[in-house]
Amino acid sequence: MLFLHGYLSSGKSFYYQTRFFARDFNVFAPDLKGFGDDPDMPYPYSLDDYIEEVKEFIYKNGLKKPSVVAHSFGARIAIKAASMNKGAFYKLVLTGAAGLKPKFGLKKSIKKAAFDILKSFVPRERLKAFYSKDYNALSAVMKESFKKIVAENLDDRLKFIENPTLLIFGDKDKETPLYMAKRLNRGIADSRLLVVKGAGHFCFIDKPNKFNTEVKEFLLS
Repeated sequence: MLFLHGYLSSGKSFYYQTRFFARDFNVFAPDLKGFGDDPDMPYPYSLDDYIEEVKEFIYKNGLKKPSVVAHSFGARIAIKAASMNKGAFYKLVLTGAAGLKPKFGLKKSIKKAAFDILKSFVPRERLKAFYSKDYNALSAVMKESFKKIVAENLDDRLKFIENPTLLIFGDKDKETPLYMAKRLNRGIADSRLLVVKGAGHFCFIDKPNKFNTEVKEFLLS
């Protein structure tokens, strides 16, 4: 059983899950390159680089078609990897999954349009107000990696996923809202959507008992 964490996070974010599932499964929750205990990134990783990192981890640890629980950025990796190699994983659990093209509200659309105009003739360092605090805190190599990752939309990859898939989203998730969950559900043929009330983007932390129970039932069914 393989856990793939979100951006600016680590394998430790699955603390409530690794303790719970270790009773019945062999559990692995690595820190992906650039995060946690593996902070040094030699060059800006693309999504494909992270897929290769996960493939290497699976090979080195002798895993055979592990089930994957992936959060946010980790779900980007799982979605693309599963769409490229139907035998890579067994079952997928995608929570707060990122990777789909967002639909912007009016305020964000105006901000994006202004940025697209200004970036052509204003030095990047003067446009910091357009970036999030998390982005501005990244190192130069991580910023380039981040741009590569978020520029790749995975909407057209969903139809290639054949794995049984459980989608778990919090109804208060503002990072990956429920419209994204519904698009994933429509796009992945063998998928089921579970909405957890009162939970946000980290629903596996907000509601760990509900999350763990539902995932275990799905994996053992």
